[in-house]
Amino acid sequence: MSLAVPTLFRFVAFLALLGGLVFGGMVALVTFVQPVPREMVEIVPPSKLQPK
Repeated sequence: MSLAVPTLFRFVAFLALLGGLVFGGMVALVTFVQPVPREMVEIVPPSKLQPK
């Protein structure tokens, strides 16, 4: 006897599995990756500083 799983249930289960994998990947990134702080310099041309 074979029980058929409804297609909608399989689709929702697949989306839940995919969402769990994405969430797990984000948690792993937050936990294991440490950002390296560095100084940023952006040169603004003087023409952008003048009022119009």
